[in-house]
Amino acid sequence: MLDPATTSLICVGLLFLLLVIGAHIGVALGIAGVLGMYLTIGPDAAWAQLAMVPFATTNSFMLATIPLFILMGSFATQANLTTDLYRAAYTWLGRLPGGMAIATTLASAAFGAASGSTIVNAAVFTRMALPEMTRLGYDKLLSSGCIAASGTLAALIPPSILMVVYAIITEQSIGKIMLAGLVPGLLTALVFMGGIYVRVKLKPSLAPMPKETFTWGDRFKSLSGVWGICVLFALVIGGIYAGLFTPTFAGAVGAFGALVIVVCKRRLTKQAAVEIVKDAGINSTTIFIIIIGGMLFARFLTYTGIVNDVTNYLISLELAPITYLLCFIVVFLILGMFIEAIAIMVMTMPVMYPVLIGVGYDPIWLGIISVKLAEISLCTPPVGLNVYVVRSASPVPLSLENVFAGVTPFVVMDFLVLALLVAFPEIVTFLPNMMS
Repeated sequence: MLDPATTSLICVGLLFLLLVIGAHIGVALGIAGVLGMYLTIGPDAAWAQLAMVPFATTNSFMLATIPLFILMGSFATQANLTTDLYRAAYTWLGRLPGGMAIATTLASAAFGAASGSTIVNAAVFTRMALPEMTRLGYDKLLSSGCIAASGTLAALIPPSILMVVYAIITEQSIGKIMLAGLVPGLLTALVFMGGIYVRVKLKPSLAPMPKETFTWGDRFKSLSGVWGICVLFALVIGGIYAGLFTPTFAGAVGAFGALVIVVCKRRLTKQAAVEIVKDAGINSTTIFIIIIGGMLFARFLTYTGIVNDVTNYLISLELAPITYLLCFIVVFLILGMFIEAIAIMVMTMPVMYPVLIGVGYDPIWLGIISVKLAEISLCTPPVGLNVYVVRSASPVPLSLENVFAGVTPFVVMDFLVLALLVAFPEIVTFLPNMMS
């Protein structure tokens, strides 16, 4: 058997080699983890872990939250709630400078309360809002950047799959971390909307004023289309906050509520139902594979003692807590340029979580900071996933360079919000503390 340091270097090198050649991140983590245990604790123990960990990991009541939230988002999309949200937001905000982009941001934030998926948000609003903004003469960079950035709000506004993954990895309360994301999510949306307003005010050619006008009657009438999202949000987040049911129960109630809405709207065909269940199964399985692979890799790190050694060494340096946090932010953002957010959490949390908690950071607050960093990584090159989604779903001619250029001002705004969350942790923690 090899010594832990040599084994760790071999396995980390293998992990990055597998990622470079295009292996699935969950498979790469699992292979590296099993090889590490094989070299560290022997073949029999390694095979025993391979047989035990997948079942032990997925045999969790908490993990059922993920497919339930995915189902809720799929049913909400099928019910066409996005169109109603977008129309209502535009009716109220369309006459402001950059009103259609502001309306898109608000509608995307609201739909994030049902979808939980940044990809779904970006794809849906690209197909729906981008042609309208183009028709009205909006700048392509502003339009595409707005959609790519506001799509990431689904990661921070609960319910969020990323939050569930973080809570499972770190053994924190799903309910508390979801409530913690609400105010930062709304704050991010307001900063985006304010940024659009200021940019268009300074340069009106970015977004010509539409000729269409709306009466107050039109505005109040448009609110009748947003009842579906309001009901789902009240059921899921209101139920968790009031202590009526657990997050997993909330996911089931939300999925059933979305099903009822889509049935009431008579938009659920047999073919649509099959596709929704199929997609939910595929997406859930993909996430589970990443989590299983991450657990195998974490188990290897535990057996080698590397996690404890690194944690103790870093804490022994007695650096300022903000220094540890800045190192974590830099590592997360660099990995975010190449790897998807769930995989980054699975890879970094076993090492960085105990260090950051050890120097005094709140675990719920740290979860929101991690999700915020994941939001930013979804829009940064070379692998900004939301940018690629907007480009591929766009019904109008658009290049990757256009979208990356358009999303850059929103990334700057994201860093502004991140700085506020670091400077004023109470923005994150006051709602979960009230729940306690």
